[in-house]
Amino acid sequence: MSKKFLILGNPVEHSLSPKIHNFWFKKYNIDAIYEKKEAKEIELPDIIKEIKEGKIDGANVTVPFKQKIIPHLDDLSERSKNTKSVNTIYKNGNKIIGDNTDIYGFAQSLKNNSLNLLDKIALIIGAGGVAPSIITALENIGVRKIFIKNRTYKKIENLKKEFPRIELLEWDKHINFDIVINATSLGLKEEDKINLNFDDLNGQKIFYDTIYNPPMTNFLKKAKENEHTIINGKLMLFLQAQKAFEIWTKILPELNEEFLEHLKND
Repeated sequence: MSKKFLILGNPVEHSLSPKIHNFWFKKYNIDAIYEKKEAKEIELPDIIKEIKEGKIDGANVTVPFKQKIIPHLDDLSERSKNTKSVNTIYKNGNKIIGDNTDIYGFAQSLKNNSLNLLDKIALIIGAGGVAPSIITALENIGVRKIFIKNRTYKKIENLKKEFPRIELLEWDKHINFDIVINATSLGLKEEDKINLNFDDLNGQKIFYDTIYNPPMTNFLKKAKENEHTIINGKLMLFLQAQKAFEIWTKILPELNEEFLEHLKND
């Protein structure tokens, strides 16, 4: 019987995950299908029950469920315990486990772009589901200081309890940084703008958007116009997916030319 995997989120229409995983299932002769599931929070317990019963074999989790899924799981990996964030679910025996491959995806995407942030200053915009993974990755690679700002200040105060080394910034306060990361969902819609002024930066900076669809958000467009280095979330997506696929199948798929060609126009 065909295995079944899902991406859980709301919205998920824009997700490339099915195209990625179905390509790998075919390439490695695995009888499985990967689908999108636009879920409501009330449905989460039933979806986990289906994984427990073997009707679903695993899932990825995206906005807004990376934290909300946790109470419904039996156990968490160390990475998910530390970040209180889950993006990959699998079954081990009769237990449903939550794991986090976003940390790997983000850190490895910097490495693949030959970016060394040792002793640099990072600014994160947003305190949503992916923010704890980005903080963890930045701490692991030896960033000197991590600043974070969010429209709702309370959210970053809560993050500070988990990550005492981060520095909190009021929304309209500016600092000089080496890399700025958009960890909000602002940019998914064409008209979305992050109303922050980056005009007075000295020197070339790195602008990283965790959004990958659309590939050029207004955040990146403006940075490019000012000749900064820009990275969208596509490579992070591929790398976190690669790790999730390995968790489910014990196969680490290749991110080779054939794979990149398959995803080229998305």
